[in-house]
Amino acid sequence: MAAEHVLLRDADLADLDAIMALEAATFPSDAWSREMMAAELAAPHTRYLVAVVDGQTVGYAGLSAPAGASQADVQTIAVDAAHRGRGIGALLLERLLDEARERRVDDVLLEVRADNPDAQRLYERHGFAPIAVRPRYYQPDDVDAIVMRWEAAP
Repeated sequence: MAAEHVLLRDADLADLDAIMALEAATFPSDAWSREMMAAELAAPHTRYLVAVVDGQTVGYAGLSAPAGASQADVQTIAVDAAHRGRGIGALLLERLLDEARERRVDDVLLEVRADNPDAQRLYERHGFAPIAVRPRYYQPDDVDAIVMRWEAAP
């Protein structure tokens, strides 16, 4: 299935159950709580998207960019294991970067697990570069986070 068959739309609280199922499957040891995710979906400074294929939510992503801030953060991106490698993560990331441009931020930051080379390559293909390492950031797994930065074009 090609990414062009994917519907991207804004997420809302009605999507919380589907998002949490993906969250638990994708991040089994450090998934966000339902309360944290609900707060993210409702926050005025965030934009969350869901990717839908044949009526099923197969991915989600979120950007935090407070009004007037020069910097934004990719909060999370997750795609169901059965749908990875089909461009859905790239579509979600591209839409978040479009949102960052619309909000006129100078740069976007994110953290990615050091043991997730596929995600690192996705971010690098979209112009992110590693700028720092946060040792043992992901708990309880003791996995480092690679901090990556994307700079908006002047």
